[in-house]
Amino acid sequence: MKLLPLIIRNLLRNKRRTLLTLVSVAVSLFIFAALISMPEVVNELLRDRVSSLRLVVSAKASYFYALPQAYATRIRGVPHVETVMAANIFMGYYREPGSQVAGMAVDPGPVNDMWPDFGITSEGAKEFQRSRTGALVGAALLKRYGWRIGDKVTLRGVTYPVDVELTIAGTLTGVGIDYAVIFRRDYLDELLGRPGTANIFWVKVDSTDAIPAVIAAVDETFANSSAETQTQSEFSMAQARVSEYRVLFNVVEVLAFIVIVTIGMVAANTAAMSVRERRSEFAVMRALGFTDAAILAPLVAEGVIIAGVGGALGCATAWGVFKMIPYLSGLGLLAERLLRLSTRVIVLSMLVAALIGIASSLIPAVAALRRNIVEGLRTVG
Repeated sequence: MKLLPLIIRNLLRNKRRTLLTLVSVAVSLFIFAALISMPEVVNELLRDRVSSLRLVVSAKASYFYALPQAYATRIRGVPHVETVMAANIFMGYYREPGSQVAGMAVDPGPVNDMWPDFGITSEGAKEFQRSRTGALVGAALLKRYGWRIGDKVTLRGVTYPVDVELTIAGTLTGVGIDYAVIFRRDYLDELLGRPGTANIFWVKVDSTDAIPAVIAAVDETFANSSAETQTQSEFSMAQARVSEYRVLFNVVEVLAFIVIVTIGMVAANTAAMSVRERRSEFAVMRALGFTDAAILAPLVAEGVIIAGVGGALGCATAWGVFKMIPYLSGLGLLAERLLRLSTRVIVLSMLVAALIGIASSLIPAVAALRRNIVEGLRTVG
């Protein structure tokens, strides 16, 4: 006997119930995927920073306080330090205030050495160092605005009262940097009247084992000065920023679990109703010599098909909603960066859907098959 026609016939036996079950699974998986996406994006960024050899030196009060540019020379003298690059944080927008762009003005030094994980090509790095207005732009920004290498774009300053006119020299493709812009600090200094200060210093060390010693040495160098420093690894910096929202993420994950359990119970109840209606059929099949496995296989397949289709619809809906929110909410690139459906979330959602399908069909079916065949045959009429 071919199972597929039998499965399809059983699915269409009660079309309303099948449709409602499918919709309920789709809604639950949409909520589940939407809820866990933001924590997953943040965790992905953290995983990418674990092995980083970069340190960030900032003012003890805040990233946005200025440090003397001359600090770079003293930091280079610390043992195990390979590269130091001063940087200024530049927040701006393109055309409209809602289209905010995170920028960073850095020294026109060896950007490939400092950020080998940013996907900067050698041609892009050379052009960045050659052109005073050269900029390295995240691949997502290029796609969003239709920019190309060689295009001239203007970012209007928010953190600084200046507008920067940049020429795109190359792209950034690394995780967490695909929505950013890096341009030359000497150009920003020129626009600001050369203040000779920086917000942060990026420091690359020669090994992860040297990180604690370098952190202690740098902060000790500038202790009790007019501009004390706070040095931390790139991973620690990212982790500290995420910890502010960790309670919220935990609540979101608990809510996602509650949603899945609730819908799983609803799907199990619906499957149990279908199984109860087919008890007499099971009795006849068992009397004819069908094994329990042969009876269970199409039932489990029905549950997996319904849950799988529902899961796919839920994930597709979440993907579509995430694509629309940045344009409808006015949050722009911030929402687009945080609200995205990663491959990991899609796979996890489909696995959850499959588990719902298997559990909701297998448990009531096994319970039904435990009944005596004679009792089941009495209901055949």
